[in-house]
Amino acid sequence: MLRAVDARKQRQARHELVARRAADREAAGRNTKRLSRFRMLRRRIGTVLVASLAPLILRVLAWTWRIERTGNAGLARFRSDLPWITVLWHGRMLAMMPIKPHYGRNIGVLVSPSDDGGLAKTALKKFGCQVVRGSLSRRGASAMREMLALLRHEQQLVLTPDGPRGPRHSINTGAAWLARATGTPIIPLSVGVSRAWYLRSWDRMCIPKPFARLVVHYGDPLHIDEQSDDAALETHSIELRERLIAGEQAAFAQLKVACDFATPPEEATSNDHDPNTSEEASGSHRAD
Repeated sequence: MLRAVDARKQRQARHELVARRAADREAAGRNTKRLSRFRMLRRRIGTVLVASLAPLILRVLAWTWRIERTGNAGLARFRSDLPWITVLWHGRMLAMMPIKPHYGRNIGVLVSPSDDGGLAKTALKKFGCQVVRGSLSRRGASAMREMLALLRHEQQLVLTPDGPRGPRHSINTGAAWLARATGTPIIPLSVGVSRAWYLRSWDRMCIPKPFARLVVHYGDPLHIDEQSDDAALETHSIELRERLIAGEQAAFAQLKVACDFATPPEEATSNDHDPNTSEEASGSHRAD
């Protein structure tokens, strides 16, 4: 049984942590105007370098990865020219962008209108994707109209249900609503990685290391009846979350490495964590 999580409280806790760290820097004399300007300049330079170099680096890394794909029905639909909605966790985006058949197909991807979303937009376009800008809090209605139009023109769409603000592995009813409105099936996309780096971010962004083994699972397409009410959409969304988590747990088990759900944000190591200690192992569902 999935237990409820107050997403707003978790995001507020992250904001408070950032504020405390800023206060600590101020108290230690590490928040002077000169240092602040230096950090801002460093961030801008880093953003430019990442936007220009990240796609190339990911492509080079992907050439070394050993990839096994599972899920015949989901993979067949994904490879087809038929419309579909694929959902995957936000922290898997970098691992999934540079592999076949994910790039060069003009697939639509929902991206936050934030600065980080602008960075993702640049990278996604280099992988041959079309970008829809929006989130629950900014340009939400406009983004929904764009996604509806895209699906009604029989194109494909990728959503990260826990993005752009988290909590990690939470979900809302957006994908289910789009599937009901357009008759488009949803493909849950899960991945397990034998060796990876993890960024210090809320989603613990995963970047497989050179020569890592990946198991990519394309779940059976989920069809949602156009007569489904809001309660049914909620039920389908919880089912999607369960299938995403189960798919990743099975993928890691196939690789015979510990599932990375418990990887703390401070760490940037390989998969050497106990999955039984994670919040996601017991389950959580985003409230908003």
